[in-house]
Amino acid sequence: MPDILVVGSLNADLVVRAPRFPQPGETISGDDLQIIPGGKGANQAVAAARQGAAVAMIGRVGNDSFGPDLINNLKQNHVDTAYIQIDSLASSGTALIVVDSNGQNSIILSAGANGKVSPADWANTSFSDHKLLLLQLEIPIETVLSATQRAKESGLHVLLNPAPAHSLPDELISLPDYILPNETELSLLTKQVVANIPSAEKAARMLLSHGAQNVIVTLGANGALIVTNEITKHIPQFKVEVMDTTAAGDAFIGGFACALLQDKSLDEAVRYGCACGALATTKFGAQPSLPTKEEVDTFMSLRAR
Repeated sequence: MPDILVVGSLNADLVVRAPRFPQPGETISGDDLQIIPGGKGANQAVAAARQGAAVAMIGRVGNDSFGPDLINNLKQNHVDTAYIQIDSLASSGTALIVVDSNGQNSIILSAGANGKVSPADWANTSFSDHKLLLLQLEIPIETVLSATQRAKESGLHVLLNPAPAHSLPDELISLPDYILPNETELSLLTKQVVANIPSAEKAARMLLSHGAQNVIVTLGANGALIVTNEITKHIPQFKVEVMDTTAAGDAFIGGFACALLQDKSLDEAVRYGCACGALATTKFGAQPSLPTKEEVDTFMSLRAR
């Protein structure tokens, strides 16, 4: 059985590259539209699978032209799709993404079938057959909490990526083994300004005070920050030429999860995740940018010399 179970979203990403983001009321020209498989759940599933993990996913797509393509793409990336449902009453999730000349992105989500993922979707699934659960917030919060409770009862480790930014009940802070926000998400969770490493540490410690076990803050070009009750450590990012930051966080999480399964230390797992995230920024698109294990190993070995 797959070691990693992902409960989350599948999206069709409608992507346009433009010189900059438009101002309110402004129309600007961009490159040709591209339709690329995405969704934080699916991205993280593919990210982990490309690192060699056995991965299964629970989610929903709509009864439209996007649905079969999203499922087939997961199959092509060796993700078990047996638990993914086609919802005849919903459209597939979509994301409208603009990428500027610096590789930064702006995203609008339409949940579609992702908004209907519920505990009934895993009624016949044994969580205990897996080792680790990956969760994000592009499906209903109530569903995320229920999956977390089921996983903990079944003895799984839980990684929660609180993205998109959303307030959380205390139980969703205390139950996961790891919470992995970026700066924006951490700021919303704690109602604190997060603008640098010291402020990120302060905010992460607020999550610890609410019961969080391990907080890993992804800091983009500044790497990542580990904050636990025992240690605080900054892991610098690898320097690369950035083309597109879409799915860099998902690449980090997929790599981090796989490193944990290989019994790497927390420092090593975060460093490996950073390498995955850095490589993802060097290619355009969400899932097309997610690196393979061979690419990451080569990338890290060259920088260890």
